[in-house]
Amino acid sequence: MKPFSLHTGLVAPMDRENVDTDAIIPKQFLKSIRKTGFGPNLFDEWRYLDKGEPGQDPASRRPNPDFVLNQPRYAGASVLLARKNFGCGSSREHAPWAIEQFGFRALIAPSYADIFFNNCFKNGLLPIQLSEAQVGALFDEAAAFPGFSLTIDLERQVIVKPQGLEIAFDVQPFRKFCLLNGLDDIGLTLRHRDKIRAFESERLSTKPWLAHSMPV
Repeated sequence: MKPFSLHTGLVAPMDRENVDTDAIIPKQFLKSIRKTGFGPNLFDEWRYLDKGEPGQDPASRRPNPDFVLNQPRYAGASVLLARKNFGCGSSREHAPWAIEQFGFRALIAPSYADIFFNNCFKNGLLPIQLSEAQVGALFDEAAAFPGFSLTIDLERQVIVKPQGLEIAFDVQPFRKFCLLNGLDDIGLTLRHRDKIRAFESERLSTKPWLAHSMPV
């Protein structure tokens, strides 16, 4: 998992409430058993005017010019600004995969669905929760100033606006530690690889038959 410490990025405003995971990555794209390749189909039914199917070349699709992520001023955005209850619906982990693989590193919203919120941290995304008033003010600035960018300092737990003003945010210490160090669940386990190897070695020395497969 890619570590997150300090990030500066263009802000894209997703001015919709209750964006569910089927809108984030529609169900037909869940057929893949790989964790890669979902970025091109992020918000597929909103980004394109034609129905998307797995394996399609995005260049052959008809983009929706009215959708925020298709507007030239938001090209390359890496901070997604959203309204309340973002990521509701089913618990599919493909949703944060698609968001991260599209190029976003952080989300800012008043609230998130619990499972989606947890899945973001496990996949290198930083979901920041601010008050509705704070988020509303950021929407106003993103609309008023083309190229509006924010700097997110996870170590200090602040969002720095272009003029230098800072907005503090909360993050659970364990989740912060994992993001700063790029540790997903597997990475956390592998921090103890020496102890795991020592345990396995000792176990096999006392119970050598465990090294052999059982007959079928």
